Amino acid sequence: MTDLPTILPQFSTRPYTHLIPSLERHGITVTDLLSLDALEIAKRATLPILDLRRLAQDIAQAIQYDLNIGVTAHNTSDELFTSSRNSGLEKCNRPAKDVLKSWNTVSFLDTALDEAMGGGIPTGYITEITGESAAGKTQFLLTLLLSVQLPAPSGLSRNSIYISTEAPLCTTRLAQLLESHPRLAQLPATEKPSLSQVLAIPVQDLESQDHILAFQLPHAIRKYDVGLVVLDSVAANYRAEHGSSVPRDLANRAAQLAKLGKSLRDLAKEENIAVVVANQVSDRFDELHATVRQDRHSSSSPIISSSPAPPSTQGVPPSLAGHAEDSARETSLHLDFQQRFFTGWGDETCGSSSEGLKTPALGLGWTNQIACRVALKLEAGKAIPCNDKGAMVSYQGGNIWKDRKKRRFLRLVFAPWTPATADPIEYEIRPEGITACKVGDNPT
Repeated sequence: MTDLPTILPQFSTRPYTHLIPSLERHGITVTDLLSLDALEIAKRATLPILDLRRLAQDIAQAIQYDLNIGVTAHNTSDELFTSSRNSGLEKCNRPAKDVLKSWNTVSFLDTALDEAMGGGIPTGYITEITGESAAGKTQFLLTLLLSVQLPAPSGLSRNSIYISTEAPLCTTRLAQLLESHPRLAQLPATEKPSLSQVLAIPVQDLESQDHILAFQLPHAIRKYDVGLVVLDSVAANYRAEHGSSVPRDLANRAAQLAKLGKSLRDLAKEENIAVVVANQVSDRFDELHATVRQDRHSSSSPIISSSPAPPSTQGVPPSLAGHAEDSARETSLHLDFQQRFFTGWGDETCGSSSEGLKTPALGLGWTNQIACRVALKLEAGKAIPCNDKGAMVSYQGGNIWKDRKKRRFLRLVFAPWTPATADPIEYEIRPEGITACKVGDNPT
């Protein structure tokens, strides 16, 4: 239970002081407590099974409260159960019109992209937009800074705050969007978004970032009627100051990320604002498919020896095919295998090439803090050399990538309010803004 203060910093362990030492001594984590059977844990740690079930229930409902899904307090199990049940009944008894009125989103100003997001970026949650350089992360953020000023359903009729940890706010691009975007340019002057309603806060290091988020940001949200907070990017300062891979440093970084996530979630819920963060990515070298293929290849062509087996292995010869199956089953429990389902890269076609695989920065610790992840992918095709008649010719040297336009794709990886996108949506970055490509379009 040493990870409990990191996952739930404000969880009160006072009613369970008689359980914690034994759980820590036997290396039982929060994940074990929630996923394993209470009887198995009770046998291993020699603890009362009813107390373990009560602790697991309290932790589960505290996590639900932390994720804003209905629980309003966490003190004792009875209070948690009553609170959760009452809040659930209140939600069930609310008219559908009231539920729809309380659902507010900020638009990307493109119908196809908004539909992929289930209507847009909602308030009350942390949404992450991740992707490699030149994928268009900042372009999406700049669009949101303007659309939040529009009335519903496109916006919230509120101001926005842009916290920059890398490059300063690009006001030139904002002005270009105001003048050329088809949905903004046609608005009358009284309804048109304004650059004066976008507040920019530069952040130089992690210490100033923590101070701004803890003290200055809550005050600015209330003072200037802010409906959207953008952090571009969340990984810059952490990568600069926590570059070490020593386990102790990684644990300290995970604790700071948990604190940051809780702070942003509380702001999103209490102030009813949308929090959007940009995140960087790093290359992922996936050896899983190579390992499985190697095992399968070795199992398909076993070496048969005419000599008898050694006495130590005689009678229980290991099956190579069975070993490959066990290896694959064991691999599926590893983070390296499972991360493809929440990073946004690697799960489109099982067994495909691992070229171009990316992993969002800050690891699983940060992934657990966000409610939604949007992955922006960048693909570049090769310019195939051809002769005058259009027939392909052999490679003659030079750069075969430069003549083909880069293609960009958006994918909703996970979100609690809408399903993930089955197929990535191709989009283009134009002077007038971000536009989803229609079916059949082939950008060149």
